Amino acid sequence: MENYSDVRGRIFNIQRFSVHDGTGIRTIVFLKGCFLRCKWCCNPESQEYKIQTMITGGKEKTVGQDITVGEIIEIVKRDRPYYNRSNGGVTLSGGECLCQPRFTEAILRQCKANGFTTAIETTAFADYSVIERILPFVDTVLMDIKHMNSEKHKRFTAQPNEKILENAKLIAKNAKCLIIRVPVIPGFNDTEDEIKDIAEFAASLYGVKRMHLLPYHNYGFDKYIGLGREYELEAVKPPADEHMKKLLEIVNNTGLDGQIGG
Repeated sequence: MENYSDVRGRIFNIQRFSVHDGTGIRTIVFLKGCFLRCKWCCNPESQEYKIQTMITGGKEKTVGQDITVGEIIEIVKRDRPYYNRSNGGVTLSGGECLCQPRFTEAILRQCKANGFTTAIETTAFADYSVIERILPFVDTVLMDIKHMNSEKHKRFTAQPNEKILENAKLIAKNAKCLIIRVPVIPGFNDTEDEIKDIAEFAASLYGVKRMHLLPYHNYGFDKYIGLGREYELEAVKPPADEHMKKLLEIVNNTGLDGQIGG
């Protein structure tokens, strides 16, 4: 029998006491590596699996560390009382946790063995056989649907969306809970028709009741500079509150329970 505590993978951050990306107070483990290259990504240091150097506050910072599942669980255990009081737990984010499937499965297995609720934040751009392996150990899947048009999806993320949409249908049938999330990006997917298309697709998925609209922000801009990369959306402004409320109304009109933020 495999000792999952000894499985080693690569992360770039562990964030404790988060109130996002799942219910209650959570510990978020950010894994290195992603299949997509979203132009608005607020964690560009997550995209490459390799360990990198990033300039932060005028100083060099190493981004990425190799760590065992056992070491992660010891960090997670520190906050067990907060999880118990708030219905919180552990969320795997990134990057994309499906880029490191063995590591992800091992973390989730050990979380469940220790009584922690689990969530993953994912694009679901992977073979479904990979997703199928980890679903038994995931309480909540937070899945991005960024656009229904594959060509536009590829232009802004470097990947088409057919696999993502097909996986959404399978995940909906087999996950304990699937929540659809949409990063609302001006110039990419922020029209009423585009959000309506995504909401109608989400509403058609088996058992899906909730959809989160995540307004664009440019908080990751300095990270691109620190990595020596161009931030292509520098001129893009966050969507206005009134526009977000209008998009939320469209989501709610499909029968979904929509919310702004996640």
